Amino acid sequence: MKFTGKLKQPIIDYLSGRMAVLFEPNEDFRQAYEELKGCDKLSFEIKPYRAKRSLDANAYYWVLITKLAKKISISNLELHNMMLRMYGQAEIIEGKAVYLTIPDTEEAERKVNNATDYHLQATSQVREGNDGIMYRTYKLLRGSHTYNTEEMARLIDGLVQCCKDAGIPDSDIASPDEKRILKERYGVDIG
Repeated sequence: MKFTGKLKQPIIDYLSGRMAVLFEPNEDFRQAYEELKGCDKLSFEIKPYRAKRSLDANAYYWVLITKLAKKISISNLELHNMMLRMYGQAEIIEGKAVYLTIPDTEEAERKVNNATDYHLQATSQVREGNDGIMYRTYKLLRGSHTYNTEEMARLIDGLVQCCKDAGIPDSDIASPDEKRILKERYGVDIG
């Protein structure tokens, strides 16, 4: 069960010193309360609300990926990874970007370019390991399925520009109705 709402002032029991937190849900919480009121222990995750991107934006993104990949003769996965490297978001843990090293080989690069379970961006940093093999440092990128509306709009904006640069006509990029919806919902201006 997921709910949105506001945290209210905490209540402190002065005898025990324990704190209770009041949460005012935006949605109707009555059924959830009835189901959970007898539980001795619950798990909560509280974080700032951010609008998620819609599946419409995701579907549009993959339509454009398919058109551009066909135009420039590469796989959809390879193009998707290229777009994430150019317009994507780094994976951040405790305020820091995540980096890893892998062998600096053509095979490793090919695998990275067509990966679906992870997304990496090569850096210029290459070093020799204790085993005598050269290793390249990569930045770990978040998958686009984790993007909010703003992040997805940036990714789509970049893809649209790449489509235009490749000579794909505006009429093939989006219909007038699609252009209006993308502008209104996501701030993507195709022109």
